[in-house]
Amino acid sequence: MNLTIIFVGVVIVATFTIGLLGIRIARTTSDFFVATRAVGSIWNASAISGEYLSAASFLGIAGLVMKYGAQAMWFPLGYAAGYVTLLLFVAAPLRRFGAYTIPDFAEGRFASRGLRRIAALMVLVIGWFYLVPQMKGAGVTLELLAGAPYWFGVVMVGVLVVAAVAFGGMKGITYVQAFHFWTKLVAISFPALVLIIALGWSSGDRTPFAEGLPTFPDDTEVTFARDTRLEVPTPITVALDGTEISWTAGEIEVREGSQVLFSAGDVAPVAASIGAMDGTSWTVPFPEGERYGLLGAVSLLIATVLGTMGLPHILVRFYTNRDAPSARRTAVVILGFIGVFYLFPWIFGVLGRVWVPELYVTGDTDTVVLALPRLLDGTLGNFITALVAAGAFSAFISTSSGLLISVAGALSHDLYAQFVRPEASASRRLWYFRFGAVIGGAVAVGLGLLARPFDINVLVGWAFAIAASAFCPLLILGIWWRRLATRGAALGMLVGGAAATAAILTTMLGDVHGLLGALLAQPAIVTVPLAFGVMIVFSLWDRPPRHADRLLLRMHLPERAAERLRIGR
Repeated sequence: MNLTIIFVGVVIVATFTIGLLGIRIARTTSDFFVATRAVGSIWNASAISGEYLSAASFLGIAGLVMKYGAQAMWFPLGYAAGYVTLLLFVAAPLRRFGAYTIPDFAEGRFASRGLRRIAALMVLVIGWFYLVPQMKGAGVTLELLAGAPYWFGVVMVGVLVVAAVAFGGMKGITYVQAFHFWTKLVAISFPALVLIIALGWSSGDRTPFAEGLPTFPDDTEVTFARDTRLEVPTPITVALDGTEISWTAGEIEVREGSQVLFSAGDVAPVAASIGAMDGTSWTVPFPEGERYGLLGAVSLLIATVLGTMGLPHILVRFYTNRDAPSARRTAVVILGFIGVFYLFPWIFGVLGRVWVPELYVTGDTDTVVLALPRLLDGTLGNFITALVAAGAFSAFISTSSGLLISVAGALSHDLYAQFVRPEASASRRLWYFRFGAVIGGAVAVGLGLLARPFDINVLVGWAFAIAASAFCPLLILGIWWRRLATRGAALGMLVGGAAATAAILTTMLGDVHGLLGALLAQPAIVTVPLAFGVMIVFSLWDRPPRHADRLLLRMHLPERAAERLRIGR
């Protein structure tokens, strides 16, 4: 039996086994949403890192490094730095407040059920945007390694995650995600080190930092899975479906199913969706020749740094700690975990430029982590390929599980149970949660089937932009500014979230250039200040909630004093 299938099967069986153990220990609403607030710092940090290090981290970062070089450094930098802001401003006060979800915080802080509805809708938008790249990652992984159709991987991961979430809840998923973090760390670090030793950084005069464009190390046959427009930088002679033809410099169209044989030393054509980059351009952190490259990088950093605190599946984890000091320790440990992890995708991206330039041709640079191990021969090559595939599936499953808990919680706990069936018993609410997981998973699978044309990390970056625009202002001002009024909070969330979502949808559906195109593609630099401004202006014209002082005291007093304040309210 194929070793890759065995390793992926082990991950799937372990996920089911650990998740199903949650059935025995998840019996209450508290178990399902916050794991009874009894998770230690190291275990919780492993679980949070497991769901945070998604397909964007395991596959997407390496693909972006291969495609854009130093310009891709802003993604992991922002992802890691986001936890610094989370640690400084949100983690401990949020834990002291004591609630299950962000919509719980919104309603509790402002005594507004309408604000809960708005927050729950934002959770759904962010959650589904973030689930889509996980589904895409599963589809392309099984397509490349097992020859399965793209839809099969999307559907399989969707079914697996729905089953694990619906029956295990937060307590079961905590153990699943901790297991997946260590699986991912081993699956990306060990292969990266083996590949450096086996392949080296260069082949003759071919290095990732050479001034020219990438060239093929050997005769290479490329099969096109879809119609592709190529940029041919220099005239070359290729064999197209067995017939030798010459390509002149410029753009050409290659049809789906075509097989093209390139000769060793040929300069690799590049899919038009990528654009050719020589070694000099590849090593600079801002796009040369792009007028708004710096603006895009700054906006991306704003989205990733501030968006981290607005991710609903991450924030709910800080409710699972025993107390506020434990929440702070968890955030610090996470910084160490993800900092170590992000060292290794760069190795894959750099090696990919030298050893698998055919990914430039097809535009599938997202698969470089999966493609490189296949260059190794024999048992070692099979083992490394299988290990990387197992790590990739861990990335899809762990992140998808945390996201689906948030989506299912928003559908069941924050919307249906609160506004349609408020009289429902605790056992009935658990069934609402399970049904919400099925609905949320079905929507994610449907969207994932449509996401094939988009880069994994671009999709994730958009989710961060919406989170930063909707929830970051609500949390920062709601925790640290007593004057924040209900109307201001609601309008700020709506304006920021809607503006970011509209900009992203315009980018996906249209082709806008210039300054407007740059702002639509990376909207956080506009939408985050806009949301803050709306909240502040409308709050200054209004009155804060009567209980605002008491709630701020609860969030900033020591843990025991905050508990006494909650009991005496």
